[in-house]
Amino acid sequence: MAPARAAHGFTLIEVLVVVVIIAVLAAALTLAVGGGSERKLAGESERFQALLGHACDEAQLGGREIGVVLGGDGYAFLRLDGSQWRPFPRDDELRARPWSAGLRFELRRDGRAIEPAVGERAVPQLVCFSSGELTPFALTLSLGDAAPQRIDGDEDGAVRVHAVEAHR
Repeated sequence: MAPARAAHGFTLIEVLVVVVIIAVLAAALTLAVGGGSERKLAGESERFQALLGHACDEAQLGGREIGVVLGGDGYAFLRLDGSQWRPFPRDDELRARPWSAGLRFELRRDGRAIEPAVGERAVPQLVCFSSGELTPFALTLSLGDAAPQRIDGDEDGAVRVHAVEAHR
């Protein structure tokens, strides 16, 4: 009897398994990398909405106005202490926050664009009043090629986030 020959190469099953593994990894990488701007922008919008809602609740519960200053680098919550606006401590939930890198914003009140705040002594552009009211506003956030997000605040304190439809 002749000794059996050692097989050389790969079987069809082995090649198919490798192709499936590569396809799964490519799909996972595409999902992880693609849509990064959309996820980051949605997260930034939801975080601002949640923090503003929390600030308005705190203003109402504490009986003290809380303002929001929006600048090119980020935003900060300030509480009215007598006649002075004072920042929250760095370890507080309402501490100053930076915008994500590359994020652009446009703040509008009564249909007019409001300039970003500059300097440490900036006056709040938005205020949560102790009565439960809020300065009405429309804040549009955009990042990269993602569809812009708009955060609308109503006088009654309601804050909503929605995607801005692209104009054709």
